[in-house]
Amino acid sequence: MEATLRRRALTAVAPVAWGANYYVTHQFLPADRPLYGAALRALPAGLVLLAVCRQRPRGAWWWRSAVLGLLNVSVFFVLVYAASQLLPTSIASTVMALSPLAMMLIAWALVAERPGTAHLAGAAIGLAGVCLMLLTGADGVSVPGILASAAAMLVSSFGHILTKRWSAGTDVLASTAWQLTAGGLFLLPVAAAVEGPPPALSPTALLAFGYVTLIATALAFVAWFTGLRHLPAGTVGLIGLLNPLTGVLLGTAVAGEVLTGRQLCGLVLVLAGVVLGRPARTEVRKPTPASARRPATSPPPAARPCTSRPTPPGA
Repeated sequence: MEATLRRRALTAVAPVAWGANYYVTHQFLPADRPLYGAALRALPAGLVLLAVCRQRPRGAWWWRSAVLGLLNVSVFFVLVYAASQLLPTSIASTVMALSPLAMMLIAWALVAERPGTAHLAGAAIGLAGVCLMLLTGADGVSVPGILASAAAMLVSSFGHILTKRWSAGTDVLASTAWQLTAGGLFLLPVAAAVEGPPPALSPTALLAFGYVTLIATALAFVAWFTGLRHLPAGTVGLIGLLNPLTGVLLGTAVAGEVLTGRQLCGLVLVLAGVVLGRPARTEVRKPTPASARRPATSPPPAARPCTSRPTPPGA
C-alpha cells in the first residue's frame, strides 16, 4: 500500500508540471514558432536523459522509439504548443480532462483493461461537461485551439497506452530518453524547413524553455511512464486530472482569466465524470492448489493381517 501511494505521488508530478506548462508556454514563449517550440522542448530533454542512462535502443526498440517519439513527442508537443497559444490556460487544460476516459477506452482495446458501466457513464458526463465548458460563446475560445487540444489529448492517450504495452522489461529512463530524442530529431528539420532560422530568445524565454525542457518534459515524462509501468491505466489517467486543475488554478489566479458560471458548471461535470469513471477496485485472489482445497481426512485404517484359523479335523 505504501509503495502504491509513493508511485501515485511520483506520477502526480507529471500532470502538475504539464498544467503549469500551459501557462508558461502561453505567457513566455514565442507564439508563432510551434515547431521550434516543440523541438526545443523535446531534443534537449532527450539528450539530458540519454546522458544519464547511457543506453541505446536495441532490437525492436529502434522502431518502437520512432513510433512513440512521433506520437508522444513530435505530434503531441506541436499540438499542445498551438493549443497553449490559441486558448486561455484554463480552457486549454480543461479539454485534457477527457484524457483519463480516453485512456481507459484505448486500454480496453490494447491491453485488455475493460471499463465497466461506471467508466462509460463517466465518459458521457465528462463529454457533456466539456461541451458546456466550451460551447458558451465566451471570449478566447477558438475552434482551431479546441481542435488542437482535443487532437493532442487523443494522440497522447493512444501513445501512452502503447508505451504501457511495449515497455515491459525495459528501463523507464532509457525508453523515455529514446522517445524524446527521436521526437526532437523528427521535429528539428521540419522546423528549419517550415519556420526558417531558430527564433531569437530573450533571457525570460530561455528560463521558460529551461522549465519546459527539464521539469515539464524530462522529469514529468519519466514520472508519468513510471506510473504507467506500475499502475493501471485508469488510475494513471485519473491522476492526470491534476493537469486541468493546475491549469485552471494558474489561469484564474495568476493569468487573471475569468470563468463564467456555465463554464464552472462544465468544469464540475468534467471532474464528476472522471471521478465516476474511476477504475473499480477488485480483489485478486491467488488460485488455491487443489491439494489445499481438499478436506483433510483421516488416513485409511491399517490393513489387518489375514490370519486363518486351522480347521479342526472332522469338521
